[in-house]
Amino acid sequence: MRETIVQNNEQKIVVMGAGAVGCYFGGMLSRAGHDVTLIARPEHVNAIRDHGLHMDCMTFQEFVAVHASTELDAIKGADLILFCVKSPDTLATIELIRPYLKSEAIILSLQNGVDNCERIRSVVDNPVFPAVVYVATMMAGPGRLKHNGRGELVIGPWESTEPESNAAQMQVLGEIAALLANAGIPCPVSQDVRRDLWFKFLVNCSYNAISAIGQIEYGKMVSVDSVKELIDALADEVLAIAHHEQINITKAEAKQANDMIANTMVAQRSSTAQDIARKKSTEIDFLNGLVASKGRAYGIPTPANQSVYALVKMMEKFNH
Repeated sequence: MRETIVQNNEQKIVVMGAGAVGCYFGGMLSRAGHDVTLIARPEHVNAIRDHGLHMDCMTFQEFVAVHASTELDAIKGADLILFCVKSPDTLATIELIRPYLKSEAIILSLQNGVDNCERIRSVVDNPVFPAVVYVATMMAGPGRLKHNGRGELVIGPWESTEPESNAAQMQVLGEIAALLANAGIPCPVSQDVRRDLWFKFLVNCSYNAISAIGQIEYGKMVSVDSVKELIDALADEVLAIAHHEQINITKAEAKQANDMIANTMVAQRSSTAQDIARKKSTEIDFLNGLVASKGRAYGIPTPANQSVYALVKMMEKFNH
């Protein structure tokens, strides 16, 4: 691993799979003067090329100039890749971009779920780090981003390594964190990012499916007492799986994390809800579906997660 990654604005940053999350972080970096290319769907790319990326954010509203492409070879020469594709597309996408990757290019996985880094690393030898994403965003139209709350990342080394290698990883991560912070993106470096990923996974499993089934915002969800009970049941099952995998999150910590999401992302509908509304496939297999699958493997009952998983899969199947 090289000693430095991004020291100035001459480094090339590519956002692979620039939907709402990728457009927010890529747009913030481009707005700060960095060389950013968004690889996105044609309707977004065409609008961004014509007018720039429209960012309707909580602190500003403007068109931001940023490069955009539909072609995977736009990743050539990238020093830092924000990997934002849906979890079901991880393996296929990393195989497709592998021929264009520099060997030292760093891949930052801004994805839902807890196993994407492992799956990316099974295909490429590049440095791969997870980023825990806390931002409420949606695409309001071609090339138009709507920001509903928060906007930070947590990054860290994926697993314990030898001291020298860990020190090198932490140096690189510190430089990435500084790059992001200078662009207005808070980004602490965690010593235990796997635990942080499981916190976000817990929140996603608690909220995403319910928001999708009801096509409802988080703030409205928690105004219904029976839904709050369901959120608690979903979280308890995730905690049981997490503890089996030696992830130490207490029930009180889980409740605090879930309560904070409801308070800080009141107007947000989950990415799963947005996918259902747009008649797209969801990531539910890598959220509640993964909890149910692990529960079967470990002999841990997960009826709440299995139930919301089944309902979202039904909606997917008949979502025409």
